Amino acid sequence: MSIDANLRERAARVVPGGMYGHLNAALHGPSYPQFFVGGQGCRQRDADGREYVDLMCSWGPVVLGHRHPAVESAVTAQLAAGDCLNGPGPVYVELAELLVETVPQADWVMFSKNGTDATTQALMVARAATGRTKVLMAHGAYHGADPWCTPGPAGTTPNERADLAEFVYNDLASVEAAAAGAEGDVAAIIVTPFKHDSFEDQELPTPEFARGVRALADRIGAALVIDDVRGGWRIDLGGSWEPLGVRPDLYAFSKALGNGHPIAAVTGADSLRGPAQSLYSTGSFWFNAAPMAAAKATVETLRDIDGIALMERAGTRLRAGLAAQAASHGFTVRQTGPVQIPWLSFEGDATLEKGMFWAGACLEEGVYLHPWHNWFLSAAHTDDDIDRALQGTDAAFAKLRARFGGD
Repeated sequence: MSIDANLRERAARVVPGGMYGHLNAALHGPSYPQFFVGGQGCRQRDADGREYVDLMCSWGPVVLGHRHPAVESAVTAQLAAGDCLNGPGPVYVELAELLVETVPQADWVMFSKNGTDATTQALMVARAATGRTKVLMAHGAYHGADPWCTPGPAGTTPNERADLAEFVYNDLASVEAAAAGAEGDVAAIIVTPFKHDSFEDQELPTPEFARGVRALADRIGAALVIDDVRGGWRIDLGGSWEPLGVRPDLYAFSKALGNGHPIAAVTGADSLRGPAQSLYSTGSFWFNAAPMAAAKATVETLRDIDGIALMERAGTRLRAGLAAQAASHGFTVRQTGPVQIPWLSFEGDATLEKGMFWAGACLEEGVYLHPWHNWFLSAAHTDDDIDRALQGTDAAFAKLRARFGGD
């Protein structure tokens, strides 16, 4: 029995199902390892010692590379001084100042731990500010794992979703219709910076949609919330809609903010400062100093090395290489989303049979990516790393052709 298989068997005895949530490898395909023991730069190593070029970056949190020295040095120093104390450390103020300085939309910041914390907290601010209840969100969008937004009904009640009204991403008319149906009770419109629903091709926002949603929120007196949990710190340091010239009332950040250390943040406009102050929103570990030190080092390093440009370079190289390989092996593929947050799907592969096989073949070749969830690149992905990954994906395309034939 492999080490991974032994750990799965042991886990099944003491954890419901052995593993749960989005990290459950049983959902990804039979080739996927469940347990990992190390990471460095853009490589990860599983419990059985196999190394992979990591194109998932721990599902988004790792943006500078695993164990980045500047981040780990800041964390080590803070741990030596103290982490979970009777109040936050000075780094709490320093990080808040840095985020207000970095994000043009931000006049203030509130911290928490997970993306779900941040999106939920943002909606609480919006409801406190407006005195309204309804929230408009895109159909199929993922905003976290609380009952109001978690996929699937298990363990939830219909009442927990009764105040949601859905629209179609990039369809401004459907947002207008959802707002009209809420009869003047819209507290917030929450939207991801691009459409990144699982199992579907990603979709960038049109400028007309982004500006229209902003204008609608202003017209009806609702807060515009951008859930930048996946996009944040990879598209623009100022917030993912900053290049579009659209600023929300509230940004929700997490994942990459601490380069793998647990931290989330909501940034807000000054008009919402009072409502934000009125909330009772807290957690036992929300004010730990070490993750804040990690976040401060992460944002400063991304700024100083122009980390987003590095990710764009790596993503462009990967996208071009995959396009050439797919064509050479006779496959029609679609590559969607920002190049630094990519995904590849196969034409006519509604059941993901080709995608699952190809992703499993990539694993065999030492490349960790995903068949139905978007991928993530980091500033640690060099040209050589991308070329190594492309060696593996090319071999995987060859195995796919041997199995299915070309299109």
